[in-house]
Amino acid sequence: MRVLLIEDDAILGAAVRDQIAADGHTVDWATRLDTARDCVGTVTYELILLDLMLPDGRGLDFLKARRAAGDATPVIILTARDQISDRIAGLNTGADDYLVKPFDLAELSARIGAVARRYAGNPNPQVEIGDLTIDLAQRLIQRAGQPITLTAREWVLFETFVQRPRALVTKAQMEERLYSFDAEVESNTIEVYIGRIRKKLGHDIIETIRGMGYRLGQPKRAAS
Repeated sequence: MRVLLIEDDAILGAAVRDQIAADGHTVDWATRLDTARDCVGTVTYELILLDLMLPDGRGLDFLKARRAAGDATPVIILTARDQISDRIAGLNTGADDYLVKPFDLAELSARIGAVARRYAGNPNPQVEIGDLTIDLAQRLIQRAGQPITLTAREWVLFETFVQRPRALVTKAQMEERLYSFDAEVESNTIEVYIGRIRKKLGHDIIETIRGMGYRLGQPKRAAS
């Protein structure tokens, strides 16, 4: 998942960025609203983490403008303002969740996962594909009770397909999920990761749509 973090506090911003990256997500970090506007005008994000007080304006005004423009990207507000009225204002403006500083980074990870699953249309973290049992919340995959381990980036790509069953995912969309603005992308990187996922989960787990991209396959259960 590609996340935009809008936070001007250097220490907190670095901690949140590192936590998101450790969870396997790609994160772009903006410390000002004008930078954030440039980001959302350039890249499609699947989640925005939004501070309410920025050097060049109010986070709520940014959120209100995005919703007025028809942007439905989920937003979690991160703020030191803990008054009930502030929470109500944030939620009424279109935020999906609200965390008051200081907060536990593990809780932030859990809330990010919950919001992502809800917007993917599958709030249930338990998914079965063929003979695979997948726990999206815990990032666990099992086949016949045996765990299968994916690296962080392999998981990010695989989760993309699980959250969009039968939908075509282009190479460009996958690169956006994996890499921030300052990262260099090798031309065959996506193919390499797709190959690794197939080797671990089965060749038919991801279908190649020639000249277009990839989509989740429909593997059959092994005969008992």
